Amino acid sequence: MASGDADIVLQARGLCKSFAGIAALEDVDLILRAGEVHALMGQNGAGKSTLIKLLTGVMRPDSGEMWVGGQAVSPSSPAQAQHLGISTVYQEVNLCPNLSVAENIVGGRYPRRRWTGAIDWNAVNAHARDVLAGLHLDIDPKRPLSDFPVAVQQMVAIARALSVSAKLLILDEPTSSLDEREVQELFAVIRRLREQGMAILFVTHFLDQMYAVSDRVTVLRNGRRVGEYSATALPHGPLVAAMVGREIAVGGRDAVQPAAVGEGATVLEAHALERRGQIAPTDLSLRAGEVLGLGGLLGSGRTELVRLMFGLDRADAGTLRIRQRDVTLKSPADAIAQGLALCPEERKTEGIVADLSVRENIALALQAKLGLRRFLGRSEQEALARRYVQLLEIKTASIETPLALLSGGNQQKVVLARWLATEPAVLILDEPTRGIDVAAKQEIMGHILRLARKGMAVLFISAEMDELVRISDRIAVMRDRRKVGELTGGCGEAAVYDLIAGADA
Repeated sequence: MASGDADIVLQARGLCKSFAGIAALEDVDLILRAGEVHALMGQNGAGKSTLIKLLTGVMRPDSGEMWVGGQAVSPSSPAQAQHLGISTVYQEVNLCPNLSVAENIVGGRYPRRRWTGAIDWNAVNAHARDVLAGLHLDIDPKRPLSDFPVAVQQMVAIARALSVSAKLLILDEPTSSLDEREVQELFAVIRRLREQGMAILFVTHFLDQMYAVSDRVTVLRNGRRVGEYSATALPHGPLVAAMVGREIAVGGRDAVQPAAVGEGATVLEAHALERRGQIAPTDLSLRAGEVLGLGGLLGSGRTELVRLMFGLDRADAGTLRIRQRDVTLKSPADAIAQGLALCPEERKTEGIVADLSVRENIALALQAKLGLRRFLGRSEQEALARRYVQLLEIKTASIETPLALLSGGNQQKVVLARWLATEPAVLILDEPTRGIDVAAKQEIMGHILRLARKGMAVLFISAEMDELVRISDRIAVMRDRRKVGELTGGCGEAAVYDLIAGADA
């Protein structure tokens, strides 16, 4: 591992950034060295994305200083950051699939013929071939990027970043769409770049991947730097504790037994359910009258798993059984017809229709379930809306009030009411209490428990571990896109973090 001031490629000190008076990043320091992979870890909202935007010139800091190669800098655009030798590869490959591989690598910097000024395509393709060879990637640079899988496109994005003589390569969640083999191929490239003296900032949610490739790690929490550590000197348990902000006594994985929950019939079973690059083969079962918690850090695969179970994404392998029958869900409409309901994680973008009224939002899912064969009349919609406004104590001036005018907690109750109106056998709740006040959170938790005690099967996802432990009869724990164990309800937060941290904690 490189050390000493001469090896410092980038140093940031006291970086601060606020939005509407709320601090997103506060007094953050960072040192990145040549020949070193430096991981950046933290939960959602920790400040990782904001820090990257400051380093790459997407945004300007409110205060703080930055040096590249010992020179004070203040990049005001990504192009300026690239000129300084800072290149970034984002989670979503932001290239042009209709253009060739070579055009994506060289685009915007085409070599020209001396006398005519026309693009020298031989030089373009030769340069692209040389850069790809440095990554041990043997593909035809003249072929369209769309001809290649996501893993190869990710490598092409790295090739583009390297083609501008980068000193620092920032990899923002580069493995999120890759399977295990592709991840290992990417890691081999990262190690070769490190050996060549590149400084690499590796942003990831995956604990095992961080340990596999990183030399040092900086942990952010709530916009502040918790600390900088040697990766080999930071065990899983203390890393998780630094990320979540609690001192967790993480022990071994002894005596993790499947829970014996209730006598309700099994209504939902997933067996070896898998989606390449997103979820490893996973088994899960859910009984009537049970709240099954799904725990894990952001990026562990919780949302991806329920998307498979609700027909939003298609599984590559495995089976799904609902009420003892094998089913194939080609769409959410199929899931609704089978008695499933999903309150999505992103309430504002996937849950509510802000411009529609409370009445219209509540009626949406039931109308979808009934289809074109039976239209819900205005009087039926009104009766339905009034029933659930009263049942869930939704605070609104009228059932005709646009949903955009309600508080976040009441918007969440409307989304819950929408799905309850379909009378589902299985209710999937993905972060149902995120971003709402304490009083509304307690009301929603109470409603969930009452629904379960009346026989509904509930799958409950929450990043709030105390909330998960308190409400769940049984907890399935996810880590790095796979289920790693199950615990009985009331097991305590430490037991959940133990599974998240892994056997070597």
